[in-house]
Amino acid sequence: MKNIWQQIQNDIVMEINHHKSSLSKTILNSQNTKTILGQKSYRKLIWKILATGIITQGILLGTPAFAKNTEKNLSYSELLEKIQAEEVTKIDAYPSEGIAKVKLKGQNSSKVIYIVNTFEYNPELLVQVRNQKIDFELKRSPDNSIAMGIIFNILIVFIVIFILLTILRRSSQSQGNALNFGKSRARFQMEAKTGVFFDDVAGIEEAKEELQEVVSFLKKPEKFTAIGAQIPKGVLLVGPPGTGKTLLAKAIAGEAGVPFFSISGSEFVEMFVGVGASRVRDLFKKAKESAPCIIFIDEIDAVGRQRGAGIGGGNDEREQTLNQLLTEMDGFEGNTGIIIIAATNRPDVLDAALLRPGRFDRQVTVGLPAYKGRLGILEVHARNKKLTPEISLEVIARKTPGFSGADLANMLNEAAILTARRHKEGITPVEIDDAIDRVTIGLSLTPLLDSKKKRLIAYHELGHALLMTLLKNSDPLNKVTIIPRSGGIAGFAQPIMDEGMIDSGMYTRGWLIDRITISLGGRAAEEEIFGSAEVTVGAANDIRSVANLAREMVTRYGMSDLGPLALENPSGEVFLGRGWQSQQSEYSEELATKIDHQVRAMAFHCYEKARKIIRENRVLIDRLVELLIEKEIIEGDEFRRIVSEYTELPKRQKFDINLEKKSLGLS
Repeated sequence: MKNIWQQIQNDIVMEINHHKSSLSKTILNSQNTKTILGQKSYRKLIWKILATGIITQGILLGTPAFAKNTEKNLSYSELLEKIQAEEVTKIDAYPSEGIAKVKLKGQNSSKVIYIVNTFEYNPELLVQVRNQKIDFELKRSPDNSIAMGIIFNILIVFIVIFILLTILRRSSQSQGNALNFGKSRARFQMEAKTGVFFDDVAGIEEAKEELQEVVSFLKKPEKFTAIGAQIPKGVLLVGPPGTGKTLLAKAIAGEAGVPFFSISGSEFVEMFVGVGASRVRDLFKKAKESAPCIIFIDEIDAVGRQRGAGIGGGNDEREQTLNQLLTEMDGFEGNTGIIIIAATNRPDVLDAALLRPGRFDRQVTVGLPAYKGRLGILEVHARNKKLTPEISLEVIARKTPGFSGADLANMLNEAAILTARRHKEGITPVEIDDAIDRVTIGLSLTPLLDSKKKRLIAYHELGHALLMTLLKNSDPLNKVTIIPRSGGIAGFAQPIMDEGMIDSGMYTRGWLIDRITISLGGRAAEEEIFGSAEVTVGAANDIRSVANLAREMVTRYGMSDLGPLALENPSGEVFLGRGWQSQQSEYSEELATKIDHQVRAMAFHCYEKARKIIRENRVLIDRLVELLIEKEIIEGDEFRRIVSEYTELPKRQKFDINLEKKSLGLS
């Protein structure tokens, strides 16, 4: 008996040790980890498992778990022989199991049981038993159905209770959510949690200087109130995406050291009417308790669009939310010490009542950074980047006109990824150039094999590049390549954009005409070299841009024979706060015909000019094609050197090239 118990205990200990690693992870989460993992706990666990096994086995089997008998088998014929020999003293029959347990004379131990497999009907056995007057008894097998039924019913009760508790818990949570449905979802940050200051914001110095006054108002309001100045109630940050409007708002809160509430405009509006207005009231109530403070509403155009415009005008949920916002900003009750800072990149769709003084007193334009701004942004984002000594942030800033702060950060990150992929220790100018191309154009793909398609693409891209080099008013060429890019770009000719023209938007008529001519250069090269039957659809985007630009020159810029007339306005979408009238024609059918003739004449003139230049420089373009197919990329300096061997470069172009070289540190 002791050996049996010892064997059971050893088996359980081995099983626990086998799963020790998995049990430890669960047990370590409790507060009494050391006590549970002790030796005493293992012994308690062993005895609990042992007791549970004994009880379960006793209930289900109806026999003690510790009673162990020795069983021996007898055949049916042997049983009959032993009965005839008068060796059998007792027979216990179990008809449901088809067996009989037999006790023999002279059996020393009562633990030995002889098992005999019987048939369904045993007449000869019963006859022998009667003749020998053997103790015969019919017994039932242990029936577990009652115990199993009780256990099953208990499990069903537990499952039903668990489901009811889950339903009650969810209903209580939903009731709590219903009560908090009108609460503001603004995220609250104290001064130490913003972690952003003006030193962390670069590239928008003009906006930072204008917002310094807001910080001074929050820090020392008595300095301004002493002379009768009032703190501005609202500041609207306007600018393209990625220019740092949200970062600038955080910097204001960090510099002023005041609480900062931040929320998106879309979080006010819900499906149920009145929820948005309730959230606005709750937001300003919390802000009054923490005044002086800053409320930052990102993408305010989601809730502040013009009221009653387009098809869906009316007293809807968005308009109720906007009305409540207008009332809180400048209504019967003042909000002293609360400054609302909002950001949007679509100020044209905002409601006029929202933009008036007293609500948003100031509109700060956060535009794309200039050269110095890009240099400052690069210095901020390059702090944690490993750059090689030959990297010059000034050169990178010159190469990235029109990049926003987010674009510059993404470009440096892409350069770091390429450096790690190429197993280099630091970022080199090669990775910078590849990252700029990847951000602006797309991911480079596997180059094409030397074939007719590759040669046709080379002529197409060189048509753009040659016109870019020979035309007087065009931007200089940066590089031309036939390495395909993601997005279906088979190749490209990249210019060096004039930063001053981009920042000011003052495009001249000569530049626009040359821009149209350059766009048609690829199509002109295909027709001149391969003939009209071999012209491809590769110029589809070029032709579309030519049509749009030529039409704007005629109808908006007054750069045609029709005179200085603005015949069209930029189209306004109905669902962006515009009405139906903006879709109506503003000129007669006769004038529309003249506009079409002017656009067509301008496009045909530039196309013939492009074909003439390519035709006159056929030998040059053939040489450039062979070089481009071999190298797959030609830089602008090398391209201009080869062109200068065959023809004279325009004087304006020479000046631009030398100026660009000096700015890039190449001479």
